[in-house]
Amino acid sequence: MISGEVNSKNGVCLKICIDIQPAMAQQTGVGRYTRSLVEHLGAFHGQDAIQVFYFDFLRRGTPIAAPGMEQKRIRWCPGQIAQQGWKRLHWPPFNWLAGPADVYHFPNFIIPPLTSGKAVVTIHDVSFLRYPGFAESRNLAYLTARISQTIQRAEAVISDSQFSAREIVDLLNVSPAKVVAIPLGISENLFRPSPERVTAFRRVYELDRPYLLTVGTLEPRKNHEFLIEAFERMTRFDGLLVIAGMRGWKYEPILERIRCSRRARDIRYLDYVTDDQLPALYAGAKLFLFPSLYEGFGFPPLEAMACGTPVIASAAGSLEEVLGGGALLLRDFDADLWGSETERLLADAPARQTWIDKGRRQAALYRWQETARRTWELYRKVAP
Repeated sequence: MISGEVNSKNGVCLKICIDIQPAMAQQTGVGRYTRSLVEHLGAFHGQDAIQVFYFDFLRRGTPIAAPGMEQKRIRWCPGQIAQQGWKRLHWPPFNWLAGPADVYHFPNFIIPPLTSGKAVVTIHDVSFLRYPGFAESRNLAYLTARISQTIQRAEAVISDSQFSAREIVDLLNVSPAKVVAIPLGISENLFRPSPERVTAFRRVYELDRPYLLTVGTLEPRKNHEFLIEAFERMTRFDGLLVIAGMRGWKYEPILERIRCSRRARDIRYLDYVTDDQLPALYAGAKLFLFPSLYEGFGFPPLEAMACGTPVIASAAGSLEEVLGGGALLLRDFDADLWGSETERLLADAPARQTWIDKGRRQAALYRWQETARRTWELYRKVAP
């Protein structure tokens, strides 16, 4: 059925319920995915109904700009209490709180107790299975205890890339027919920020020299310590290395490595940078470096490409698929190689421009409108 068509099975339009709690609790990653998806679904649901559901006991939630959608929030029960009930008691059913729907979408890996309706879940990656040593301990325990049950109960599993879809099939022993790869999008405001915004940002953060940039949560999988080592090998670059990203888990050794670096005076850690500031941060950099050990998609290098910054990245995980020919991919984690390739590209203006052009073309392939359209088609497909 196409959007807006009456469900021939029961004679009524469909109702879709989306758990948007991740968008209330997280500013990056799954939170950004949830918010962006919902903001773009409005163009596709036609006469069908969409409800978004979240807990807002402290009344601090920021409503998502979703015209035409019902927003249901619970203020009498903290979300953490409900989530503990789901984890420990498998109660109460999610649909008792959110109300009835034909399809429920859970964007954050796990399906809570549910006694009616079809369930769709987004599993962004399975790094917690591939590299459990990189994961936060409590989250690892929760995911490993619940992921198999989620797979069994899901009508469909969304992944962010073909790579992640294969990982889900291989590591969770699920039928390939059940897993659908729907690539993510990037925001329109990332393209071509004005020079004035870039200059103002650099002034505020005192970035008074040319800088190399990496963006990502401080956690072992992002490989920040290796990047610092590569930066130390760059004897011909006297600029800055800027590291932006909130503290995640197991981040203490990364901060210590920054403090102990022989180029510590040239390393700036900015912590979390808001979405409004990101375009200027990306666009002001000479190069974007991303030596991640594993990615299910890879927002930051794609966003840097959209802003006109050339990218050097690892080929790990989904990065070769997502970045395509738009970035210089290095397959070895050799600090001398990363240092020399960075300095070579910095010194070659025509090559930098070639990568800028390639990057912008590749980034233009990823739009939230397309993510929302394909997600809506999946809702219609699994609906009873």
